[in-house]
Order: sequence, then C-alpha cells, then structure tokens
Amino acid sequence: MIANYHTHTVRCGHAKGTDREYVETAIAQGLKTLGFSEHVPMPFPDGHESRFRVPIAKLDDYVKSVLTLREEYRNDIEIHLGFEAEYYPDLFPEMKKLLSPYPVEYLLLGQHFNDSREAVYNSRPQKDPLALAAYVDAVIAAMETSCFTYVAHPDLFCFSGPDEIYQQEMSRLCQSARSLDIPLEINMLGLREGRNYPDERFWTIVSKEGCRTVLGCDAHAPGDVAHPGQLKDAMNYAARFGLVPETDVVLRKPF
Repeated sequence: MIANYHTHTVRCGHAKGTDREYVETAIAQGLKTLGFSEHVPMPFPDGHESRFRVPIAKLDDYVKSVLTLREEYRNDIEIHLGFEAEYYPDLFPEMKKLLSPYPVEYLLLGQHFNDSREAVYNSRPQKDPLALAAYVDAVIAAMETSCFTYVAHPDLFCFSGPDEIYQQEMSRLCQSARSLDIPLEINMLGLREGRNYPDERFWTIVSKEGCRTVLGCDAHAPGDVAHPGQLKDAMNYAARFGLVPETDVVLRKPF
C-alpha cells in the first residue's frame, strides 16, 4: 500500500488522535500519499447537523490543518484534502456551494443513508427490496455525476432478504461502476471490526464483473493508517476473489 485516501479526524466525533499523528504514522508505514476524507458537513435547510460529520463551524479548522500539514511534510509525503460524502440530490448543490471556496481535491462516496431524511442507516439489517434498490439507485446516480473518486464501502447495505434480489441489484451497481470506470473500496474498517462489510456476496460479483478495486483504511485512529496486520488481512481477502487492488488512484476534481 502506497496510498490511502480514506482518513478521518477527531472532528467527526467518533475518531481519535491528532491530524499530525495520522501523517506521521503514514510516513512511518511507508505511505507515499495520505488523503484526509472527513465526513462532509451537510447544509440541511433547517440548520441541524448530523452527529457523525464535521460541524460547519469546524470546516475552516479542518481545511487549515490539512493544508498546513501538507506544506510542513511536503518533502516526506503527499497530503490531499478531501471529504467522504453521501449523495443527496436535493442537498448536493448546496453542499458543493459550501465547499467551493476551499481547495477540495476529491470526494469519496459513502452512502450511509439513502436520502437526506437520514432515517435508516444502511448498515442495519433490512429485508425490503425497495430499500436496497434505492441504495443502488443513489450510488449509481452519484457515480454518474463524475464528482466522486471512488465508492467507499460499496457493500455497506446490509440486505437480509432474498439472495437473488441482492445479486440482481448489486450486479447493477457493479456494472455501472465498471462502465463509469470508478473503483470500489474494500473497506479495512469493516474487516478489522467484523462488520457486515466487506460482504462476500458483493465481492464475488465484483470479481465476475471485472470492476476496479482499491483498499481504504477508513482510519479513525492513527494506528489504523496502513497497519501491517490489517493490510495483510485486506490483501488476503481480495485474493480470495482473485482481485488485485490498485495501489493508487487518480483523483477526480469534484467541482
């Protein structure tokens, strides 16, 4: 692993460590590139803020910190400024407007909820085929904007309904990813915490469809950045499906 673009900070409220510690760990583990991708602030019309995102009031601090570290460590590692974001069509223009004054280099798609109501977290078991179809529709629509560099934990949706429905819908997602040339992430947080993702059903489809893949640390603590044991587990997982994750990706400028 020479690059990781899925890195959080303490500002989201569920990570720990200083930004500098993430950078220094990345250097110590031999990374050439580290991308910060904090959960994007979402400008909800009623002014409320999701508990798992960077508060809008801390947006300036996040950007300043990443840019300062990028300059300080410019001879040791490439540092990039990004965000992990959901695609909500009703809020996407306002989200881009909020971020447009900043030198944002990339977005990762992390579709934790299907729409801006954020009513049901997609990692909770669900049997409704319509909910799964809505998830796939949202991911495809997001990829079609060309604003997202890759799809983080694309197998986040925890579907407990008929397997043939899962195969049908996730094949649709993978076929779109292949057509649009967008990588799909094997999420190392899911592996290290034994979450419902990575999902073997999904990665069997990825292998069949010939999609591009990438590893993402989804680091919420400095020690999660390119941890050798976690990296070995992720590479072994990919190998089970005949997948060879790309070592780096080209960033897509979101706007």
